[in-house]
Amino acid sequence: MGGYNQEDNPFLVSSLTPVFLAAFYVGSLYVWPTKHDRDHPDTIKRRFISAAFVTVFSPVFLIYFGAPHLLNKYSIPEIVGLRLDGLVAALVYPLVLTIILFLGPTVVLLTDSRFLSFCCPAVWKQNLQDWIWWRNHIVAPFSEEFTFRACMVPILLGYYTPSQAVLISPLFFGVAHLHHMIERIRKGQGVMLSFLVSLFQFTYTTVFGMYSSLLFVRTGHFVAPFVVHSYCNFMGFPDITEVMNFEPKKRVIISGVFVLGLVSFCYLLNIILEPSMYNNNVYMTVA
Repeated sequence: MGGYNQEDNPFLVSSLTPVFLAAFYVGSLYVWPTKHDRDHPDTIKRRFISAAFVTVFSPVFLIYFGAPHLLNKYSIPEIVGLRLDGLVAALVYPLVLTIILFLGPTVVLLTDSRFLSFCCPAVWKQNLQDWIWWRNHIVAPFSEEFTFRACMVPILLGYYTPSQAVLISPLFFGVAHLHHMIERIRKGQGVMLSFLVSLFQFTYTTVFGMYSSLLFVRTGHFVAPFVVHSYCNFMGFPDITEVMNFEPKKRVIISGVFVLGLVSFCYLLNIILEPSMYNNNVYMTVA
């Protein structure tokens, strides 16, 4: 299969197409006229339709503007990471690696009485009936990872190296979250506070985007960043202030677990994300 001829200006094609793809994703969320905020069921349902539309049409950008060396050799499902070979490994190992990174917050959660609620079937039944839960843990991770990783990274690889693509693609992902600033202002939050909150969100979503892009390139599977994204949304950003409020002995132990998780993650990163473990023939030569 051959894509759009990038030989005349591969830099322009591989740089501008992701901009339009990101704008396509964010713009689709605002085509619906509504007086409700983003957490209202009506807003969420309409944005689910937008997310589904973008997910279906994002591969069109890839087909026409993707890296020719990928389009000429592999099928679209293979390029976007929809394949069975190495699927179980891609489903398990990156998630385990991420749990190690979140070792501190995980221990805090397990020692908290609130953890018992997750063992209650009634709580899960309530979650499955909650539109916000579906948005945060299923629809948003799926549509965002498919658009910003599975479809955008192969476009960037038409000009940029894999390392550059891993660093660049999260910028579009981070910017795509800045629209929340508008919604906060509409709710009555001050402009400066909204800006600072959005700047913080941009920072950590960009850092996560780098990790997620690395997962996609190293494993060659869409499921890896999708499952990890869903897990990170479940865990949330680590609450350092909660740790500081523990009694001294517990605070020292938990802080040590936080450090242990981070150090272990850094040590295991390249080991667990070895492309050959996932039979990654698509991106192995460029990872």
